[in-house]
Amino acid sequence: MPATSRAGNPHQQIRFCRAPDGVRIAYAVHGEGPPMLISTCWLSHLQHYWASPVWRPWWQALSVEHRLVRYDERGCGLSDRDVDASSFGLEPWVADLEAVVDTLGLERFPLLGMSQGGPIAISYAARHPERVSAVIIYGTCARATWARATPERRRELRALGELIRVSWGRDEPGFMQVYDARFLPDGPLDAWRAFDELQRRSTSPRNAARLWRAFGHLDASDAARRLTAPTLILHTEGDRVWPFAEAQELHELIPHSRLVRLPGRNHILQAGEPAFAQFISTVREFLAQV
Repeated sequence: MPATSRAGNPHQQIRFCRAPDGVRIAYAVHGEGPPMLISTCWLSHLQHYWASPVWRPWWQALSVEHRLVRYDERGCGLSDRDVDASSFGLEPWVADLEAVVDTLGLERFPLLGMSQGGPIAISYAARHPERVSAVIIYGTCARATWARATPERRRELRALGELIRVSWGRDEPGFMQVYDARFLPDGPLDAWRAFDELQRRSTSPRNAARLWRAFGHLDASDAARRLTAPTLILHTEGDRVWPFAEAQELHELIPHSRLVRLPGRNHILQAGEPAFAQFISTVREFLAQV
């Protein structure tokens, strides 16, 4: 494992480990207290996260009571970017998470899966019930998007994938209106610009298009039925990436789970909106009880 580096935040430690297929995965540790692991989601860059107002409030709030462990997914951030398209999928992504856990020697911890990280977190928790004390799921789906999409929906997804491939990294108003409006429909515009900058730094246009396609095939429905850890599901009622019905389906699949409806439409909650404060307080209350 290469030497430790510090970047972006003076208290963030960045290290590296290897997945079973040899891909190098960057991970970071921040904060004090019992560990909490974050299953990575679209998209990530451990260094730039702390300079960006998009995600920084999340990590600041969650690390108040926990030693937060995060990592860059393969193809992104400080992890290996030159990876084969076939290595984007549920099994390699779960293996990446396993590599981080094993490298750190974590024995038992709560696991937070957000957006595309949700199915990965659910799959890991179902396979390793002895290690996961609780599962928190935010803004995700239970079953694969592509497999059950209508023909019209598939055309929309293909068009968005092509837009990502050809417009990634360009400051184009049309791209922002179509793409950013899905994740941050209530803005503000500064948040859109910060989100674009974060993603430009996170990966290449080629990898972004590959990841977009691969994420649409994530399916955790079987794993959800086998989940035994206490599970909290949170979802904004107007989410444009995945509708609230996805959270309801997940709630029905996971035994004894709790579902919380958050106000608003933003997929990535912003620090100033009521849903963000509700998310943080609900997570803290939940973890204090498990």
